Amino acid sequence: MKRLDWYIIKKFIGTYIYSIVLIISISIVFDYNEHMAKFASTHAPWRAIIFDYYANFIPYFANLFSPLFVFIAVIFFTSKLASNSEIIAMLAAGTSFRRLMRPYMLSAAFIAVVNFGLGAYIIPQGNVVLQNFETLYKNKKRHTSAQNVQLQVGPGIIAYIQQYDNNAKRGYGFSLDQFENKKLVSHMTANVIQYDTISDTRNHWKVINYKIRTLKGLREHITTGAELDTMIMMEPMDLVFNKGQQETFTSPELRRYISKQQERGSVNVVQYEVEYHKRIATSFASFILTIIGASLSSRKRKGGMGLYLGIGLALSFSYILLQTVSATFAINAGWPAMLAAWMPNIIYAFIAYFCYRQAPN
Repeated sequence: MKRLDWYIIKKFIGTYIYSIVLIISISIVFDYNEHMAKFASTHAPWRAIIFDYYANFIPYFANLFSPLFVFIAVIFFTSKLASNSEIIAMLAAGTSFRRLMRPYMLSAAFIAVVNFGLGAYIIPQGNVVLQNFETLYKNKKRHTSAQNVQLQVGPGIIAYIQQYDNNAKRGYGFSLDQFENKKLVSHMTANVIQYDTISDTRNHWKVINYKIRTLKGLREHITTGAELDTMIMMEPMDLVFNKGQQETFTSPELRRYISKQQERGSVNVVQYEVEYHKRIATSFASFILTIIGASLSSRKRKGGMGLYLGIGLALSFSYILLQTVSATFAINAGWPAMLAAWMPNIIYAFIAYFCYRQAPN
């Protein structure tokens, strides 16, 4: 790490943070102006607006548009260096363009790690608070109940709930059937099933007014009771689905949920797979857009950077657009989730390589 490296890193990170603060500040003004009447009509307290809504609104959108902020930061401070002939001086001193890219890549790596940590672990927890606020004060409808839910909770074990209330974590009209070699060996029914929210273990349920029929050949054994604690491999999140629910799961929770749903044979996991892979792929976008931005703006040109700035912004916007389109195709057209998440990176990696090869010329 030389003085040149620290100089470029400080310029990069400083411009990146400045662009985030500037654009997010403008976004907050427009968002508040749009929802001010809604907040007033629902009597949203200022503490909730600031700490529940905007405190989670800021990191969510900053991380969502981080690739764009990276590109803007690179294009602006690098073009400034080029217009002041600083890039020419660096190259004239014997620094190769490849060596010049080292601090850019180190800065991009730092941003990528921070973005992944936020997107995979911190922002999902904030999204829970954000969605709860929108439900209370923006009248955003969320599903809090489900009817006639049937799912496989284990090999040959089928659960059914006639009516489920997610607010109370309680279901009515419950049955649990166990099959061996396609033959019914056990049938449990219960009037009420209650999820234990204070238990130290997951999947802990309590069945109330239950009856268990155990079948052994032509014989049948019936057991009844008022209350029974049991472990059933299902959770409330398996019973009620809401739009954007995948954004409230951390990456380990997403991976565990996808694996569990695939074992059950569920097909409703594409959006969860796309979200899981997109968090990783978006982090690598920092490297790709950094290379494109530095390659386009490192040359001093007469007439300024207007044309190349426009080309770069078009590339960055088209990258974000392609991310959205590929995710939509994965959900609605059956594309593989990993391919949909990584396709923008694959395409723009070739563009970045082409720009990088042309830049020293």
